[in-house]
Amino acid sequence: VTGASFVVFNGSLKTSSGFLAKSSIVEDGLMVQITQETMESLRQALRDKKDFKITCGKMDAGDGKEYVDICWVENEEKTNKG
Repeated sequence: VTGASFVVFNGSLKTSSGFLAKSSIVEDGLMVQITQETMESLRQALRDKKDFKITCGKMDAGDGKEYVDICWVENEEKTNKG
């Protein structure tokens, strides 16, 4: 689990890169590089206020994957107040 001050979603990852998605720490935030198709799905999930999961890592990496979960919560008191 990583806490971040901001998140950047970058939709320029090419499917030919061999990655499902890439995540990296940038200053005190998180940058997630995703394909254009995933970006479109993410936008729709945000419009619909639905949870969304991004799987990061190489396409053929097996179990060594990271996940970026976008979750809508009812009670904001349980979230990071920073």
